[in-house]
Amino acid sequence: MSPTSPLIFEAAVTRPLSVVFRAGEAWEGHDYTVEVVAARPGLDGYDVVVDFRDLEAALDRSLAPLQGKLLTDLGLDGPLALAQRLLAELTPFVPTPARLKEIALTDGRGRRLAVHP
Repeated sequence: MSPTSPLIFEAAVTRPLSVVFRAGEAWEGHDYTVEVVAARPGLDGYDVVVDFRDLEAALDRSLAPLQGKLLTDLGLDGPLALAQRLLAELTPFVPTPARLKEIALTDGRGRRLAVHP
């Protein structure tokens, strides 16, 4: 596929994440599926959007210190702040012409929160 292709391709990596945060006076623990979506026009010389090994490794590094933690102890006040932090941390690991399109958190009930650059 030519790098000047008008077609936009997307690819995603996912990882599980368990965290706790405060909602008012209550504590809430959540198991999320974290989805990182990258997009680019056309595909690279290997017919891929991005090198998934690099993106998965970056995601694993970002999630490791969060697993099982209280978000407020990490300076995060909830799931939106968590998704925004992941967006900021992972954006540099998506090389141009690809771009980070979305970070999404989906809880066990299927509720999805997504942030975009």
